[in-house]
Amino acid sequence: MKLSPTAKEKEHKKLEKKLSYSFKDSPLLTQALTHTSYTNENPSGMNPDNERLEFLGDAVLDLIITRLLIDKFPEAAEGELSRLRSALVNEQMLSSMAGNFDIGKYLLLGKGEDITGGRSKDSILSAAYEAIIGAIYLDSDFTSAFQVVESHFSSLISAVEDESFHRDYKTELQEISQALFSSPPDYILTGEAGPDHDKSFEVGILMNGNILGKGRGKSKKAAEQQAAREALILLKKGSRVQGLK
Repeated sequence: MKLSPTAKEKEHKKLEKKLSYSFKDSPLLTQALTHTSYTNENPSGMNPDNERLEFLGDAVLDLIITRLLIDKFPEAAEGELSRLRSALVNEQMLSSMAGNFDIGKYLLLGKGEDITGGRSKDSILSAAYEAIIGAIYLDSDFTSAFQVVESHFSSLISAVEDESFHRDYKTELQEISQALFSSPPDYILTGEAGPDHDKSFEVGILMNGNILGKGRGKSKKAAEQQAAREALILLKKGSRVQGLK
Protein backbone atom coordinates (compact mmCIF):
# COMPACT_ATOMS: atom_id res chain seq x y z
CA MET A 1 0.00 0.00 0.00
CA LYS A 2 1.40 3.36 -1.05
CA LEU A 3 1.45 6.08 1.57
CA SER A 4 0.15 9.56 0.85
CA PRO A 5 2.84 12.27 0.78
CA THR A 6 1.72 13.47 4.23
CA ALA A 7 1.71 9.95 5.71
CA LYS A 8 5.13 9.22 4.18
CA GLU A 9 6.53 12.42 5.65
CA LYS A 10 5.23 11.44 9.10
CA GLU A 11 6.80 7.99 8.79
CA HIS A 12 10.12 9.46 7.70
CA LYS A 13 10.08 11.86 10.65
CA LYS A 14 9.80 8.83 12.94
CA LEU A 15 12.82 7.26 11.26
CA GLU A 16 14.79 10.50 11.43
CA LYS A 17 14.13 10.66 15.17
CA LYS A 18 15.48 7.12 15.56
CA LEU A 19 18.55 7.98 13.49
CA SER A 20 19.15 11.24 15.40
CA TYR A 21 19.29 13.17 12.13
CA SER A 22 16.76 15.40 10.36
CA PHE A 23 17.06 15.67 6.57
CA LYS A 24 16.92 19.05 4.87
CA ASP A 25 16.53 17.38 1.46
CA SER A 26 13.85 14.75 2.20
CA PRO A 27 14.03 13.06 -1.25
CA LEU A 28 17.54 11.90 -0.31
CA LEU A 29 16.08 9.79 2.50
CA THR A 30 13.44 8.41 0.14
CA GLN A 31 16.17 7.43 -2.32
CA ALA A 32 18.22 5.78 0.43
CA LEU A 33 15.22 3.61 1.26
CA THR A 34 14.42 2.68 -2.35
CA HIS A 35 15.57 -0.81 -3.37
CA THR A 36 16.31 -1.54 -7.01
CA SER A 37 13.39 -4.01 -7.10
CA TYR A 38 11.03 -1.07 -6.54
CA THR A 39 12.50 1.02 -9.36
CA ASN A 40 12.35 -2.00 -11.68
CA GLU A 41 8.61 -2.26 -11.05
CA ASN A 42 8.10 1.52 -11.14
CA PRO A 43 10.36 2.75 -13.97
CA SER A 44 9.01 6.31 -14.05
CA GLY A 45 12.29 7.72 -12.77
CA MET A 46 10.51 9.41 -9.87
CA ASN A 47 12.24 7.14 -7.35
CA PRO A 48 15.92 6.47 -8.13
CA ASP A 49 17.28 3.44 -6.30
CA ASN A 50 19.79 3.56 -3.45
CA GLU A 51 22.77 1.85 -5.11
CA ARG A 52 24.80 5.04 -5.68
CA LEU A 53 24.11 6.21 -2.13
CA GLU A 54 25.11 2.78 -0.85
CA PHE A 55 28.41 3.06 -2.74
CA LEU A 56 29.07 6.48 -1.21
CA GLY A 57 27.93 5.44 2.27
CA ASP A 58 30.24 2.43 2.26
CA ALA A 59 33.24 4.72 1.74
CA VAL A 60 32.07 7.31 4.29
CA LEU A 61 31.38 4.62 6.88
CA ASP A 62 34.78 2.99 6.38
CA LEU A 63 36.55 6.33 6.85
CA ILE A 64 34.58 7.28 9.97
CA ILE A 65 34.97 3.88 11.65
CA THR A 66 38.68 3.92 10.85
CA ARG A 67 39.05 7.33 12.50
CA LEU A 68 37.05 6.22 15.55
CA LEU A 69 39.22 3.12 15.95
CA ILE A 70 42.46 5.09 15.56
CA ASP A 71 41.27 7.48 18.28
CA LYS A 72 40.14 4.62 20.55
CA PHE A 73 43.25 2.48 20.07
CA PRO A 74 46.21 4.85 19.47
CA GLU A 75 48.77 2.06 19.94
CA ALA A 76 47.13 -0.48 17.62
CA ALA A 77 48.98 -1.58 14.48
CA GLU A 78 47.45 -1.39 11.01
CA GLY A 79 46.60 -5.10 10.95
CA GLU A 80 44.76 -4.93 14.26
CA LEU A 81 42.85 -1.81 13.18
CA SER A 82 41.85 -3.57 9.97
CA ARG A 83 40.61 -6.60 11.92
CA LEU A 84 38.58 -4.41 14.27
CA ARG A 85 37.06 -2.46 11.40
CA SER A 86 36.07 -5.69 9.66
CA ALA A 87 34.34 -6.82 12.86
CA LEU A 88 32.29 -3.61 12.86
CA VAL A 89 31.66 -2.97 9.17
CA ASN A 90 30.26 -6.12 7.61
CA GLU A 91 26.91 -7.22 6.24
CA GLN A 92 25.69 -8.90 9.41
CA MET A 93 26.69 -6.04 11.71
CA LEU A 94 25.22 -3.36 9.45
CA SER A 95 22.03 -5.39 9.06
CA SER A 96 21.80 -5.57 12.84
CA MET A 97 22.37 -1.82 13.01
CA ALA A 98 19.54 -1.32 10.50
CA GLY A 99 17.39 -3.52 12.70
CA ASN A 100 18.05 -1.24 15.66
CA PHE A 101 16.30 1.54 13.75
CA ASP A 102 13.64 -0.71 12.19
CA ILE A 103 14.78 0.43 8.74
CA GLY A 104 13.12 -2.58 7.06
CA LYS A 105 9.72 -1.11 7.91
CA TYR A 106 10.41 1.98 5.79
CA LEU A 107 11.93 0.38 2.69
CA LEU A 108 10.41 0.76 -0.76
CA LEU A 109 10.55 -2.75 -2.25
CA GLY A 110 9.13 -4.43 -5.32
CA LYS A 111 6.14 -6.66 -4.61
CA GLY A 112 8.09 -9.85 -5.24
CA GLU A 113 10.96 -8.82 -2.98
CA ASP A 114 8.53 -7.76 -0.27
CA ILE A 115 6.61 -11.06 -0.38
CA THR A 116 9.82 -13.10 -0.13
CA GLY A 117 10.97 -11.36 3.05
CA GLY A 118 13.11 -8.58 1.63
CA ARG A 119 12.52 -6.39 4.66
CA SER A 120 14.54 -8.77 6.83
CA LYS A 121 17.31 -9.75 4.37
CA ASP A 122 20.79 -8.89 5.64
CA SER A 123 22.00 -7.79 2.21
CA ILE A 124 19.11 -5.34 1.70
CA LEU A 125 19.18 -3.96 5.23
CA SER A 126 22.94 -3.43 5.33
CA ALA A 127 22.84 -1.72 1.92
CA ALA A 128 20.02 0.56 3.08
CA TYR A 129 21.96 1.55 6.20
CA GLU A 130 25.02 2.43 4.09
CA ALA A 131 22.78 4.37 1.71
CA ILE A 132 21.35 6.37 4.61
CA ILE A 133 24.86 7.28 5.78
CA GLY A 134 25.69 8.35 2.22
CA ALA A 135 22.50 10.42 2.12
CA ILE A 136 23.32 12.12 5.42
CA TYR A 137 26.78 13.01 4.09
CA LEU A 138 25.28 14.59 0.94
CA ASP A 139 22.54 16.33 2.91
CA SER A 140 24.98 17.96 5.31
CA ASP A 141 28.73 17.46 5.57
CA PHE A 142 31.36 15.05 6.85
CA THR A 143 31.19 16.41 10.41
CA SER A 144 27.45 15.74 10.67
CA ALA A 145 27.84 12.26 9.18
CA PHE A 146 30.68 11.59 11.62
CA GLN A 147 28.54 12.60 14.60
CA VAL A 148 25.68 10.34 13.50
CA VAL A 149 27.90 7.31 12.92
CA GLU A 150 29.72 7.91 16.19
CA SER A 151 26.42 7.93 18.08
CA HIS A 152 25.28 4.73 16.35
CA PHE A 153 28.53 2.84 16.93
CA SER A 154 29.73 4.20 20.27
CA SER A 155 28.75 1.14 22.31
CA LEU A 156 30.13 -1.23 19.67
CA ILE A 157 33.44 0.63 19.53
CA SER A 158 33.69 0.22 23.30
CA ALA A 159 32.84 -3.49 23.10
CA VAL A 160 35.04 -4.40 20.16
CA GLU A 161 37.99 -5.21 22.46
CA ASP A 162 35.98 -7.97 24.13
CA GLU A 163 36.83 -11.39 22.72
CA SER A 164 33.15 -12.40 22.86
CA PHE A 165 32.34 -9.57 20.42
CA HIS A 166 34.02 -11.49 17.61
CA ARG A 167 32.49 -14.89 18.36
CA ASP A 168 29.60 -16.19 16.32
CA TYR A 169 27.67 -18.09 18.99
CA LYS A 170 24.87 -19.03 16.60
CA THR A 171 27.26 -20.86 14.28
CA GLU A 172 28.92 -22.65 17.21
CA LEU A 173 25.54 -23.75 18.58
CA GLN A 174 24.32 -24.91 15.18
CA GLU A 175 27.35 -27.18 14.78
CA ILE A 176 26.76 -28.71 18.22
CA SER A 177 23.03 -29.11 17.61
CA GLN A 178 23.66 -30.83 14.28
CA ALA A 179 26.11 -33.21 15.96
CA LEU A 180 23.75 -34.02 18.86
CA PHE A 181 20.34 -34.01 17.20
CA SER A 182 20.97 -33.87 13.43
CA SER A 183 18.97 -30.65 13.26
CA PRO A 184 19.64 -26.94 13.83
CA PRO A 185 18.23 -25.07 16.84
CA ASP A 186 15.01 -23.09 16.44
CA TYR A 187 14.96 -19.42 17.49
CA ILE A 188 11.60 -18.26 18.83
CA LEU A 189 10.65 -14.64 19.46
CA THR A 190 9.18 -14.75 22.99
CA GLY A 191 8.68 -11.05 23.61
CA GLU A 192 9.40 -7.46 22.69
CA ALA A 193 9.13 -4.27 24.67
CA GLY A 194 9.67 -0.54 24.44
CA PRO A 195 8.75 2.19 21.95
CA ASP A 196 9.65 1.88 18.26
CA HIS A 197 12.78 4.02 18.64
CA ASP A 198 14.09 1.98 21.58
CA LYS A 199 12.67 -1.52 21.23
CA SER A 200 14.19 -4.61 22.81
CA PHE A 201 13.58 -8.24 21.88
CA GLU A 202 13.60 -11.52 23.77
CA VAL A 203 14.40 -14.77 21.99
CA GLY A 204 14.34 -18.36 23.20
CA ILE A 205 16.14 -21.35 21.67
CA LEU A 206 14.34 -24.64 21.14
CA MET A 207 16.61 -27.69 20.91
CA ASN A 208 15.33 -31.26 20.82
CA GLY A 209 11.96 -30.15 22.19
CA ASN A 210 13.43 -28.11 25.06
CA ILE A 211 13.85 -24.38 25.59
CA LEU A 212 17.56 -24.00 26.18
CA GLY A 213 18.79 -20.45 26.47
CA LYS A 214 17.13 -17.04 26.31
CA GLY A 215 18.55 -13.74 25.20
CA ARG A 216 17.66 -10.06 25.01
CA GLY A 217 18.93 -7.43 22.60
CA LYS A 218 18.18 -4.24 20.73
CA SER A 219 17.67 -6.33 17.59
CA LYS A 220 16.44 -9.85 17.00
CA LYS A 221 19.87 -10.89 15.75
CA ALA A 222 21.54 -9.57 18.90
CA ALA A 223 19.00 -11.39 21.07
CA GLU A 224 19.61 -14.60 19.13
CA GLN A 225 23.37 -14.31 19.65
CA GLN A 226 22.85 -13.78 23.38
CA ALA A 227 20.49 -16.76 23.58
CA ALA A 228 22.97 -18.94 21.69
CA ARG A 229 25.72 -17.85 24.09
CA GLU A 230 23.59 -18.87 27.09
CA ALA A 231 22.74 -22.21 25.49
CA LEU A 232 26.42 -22.92 24.80
CA ILE A 233 27.32 -22.18 28.41
CA LEU A 234 24.66 -24.63 29.64
CA LEU A 235 25.76 -27.32 27.20
CA LYS A 236 29.42 -26.96 28.05
CA LYS A 237 28.65 -27.13 31.76
CA GLY A 238 26.89 -30.43 31.13
CA SER A 239 23.52 -29.25 32.41
CA ARG A 240 21.07 -32.12 32.72
CA VAL A 241 18.38 -31.00 30.32
CA GLN A 242 16.03 -33.69 29.03
CA GLY A 243 17.38 -35.17 25.83
CA LEU A 244 20.90 -33.82 26.31
CA LYS A 245 23.76 -36.13 27.22
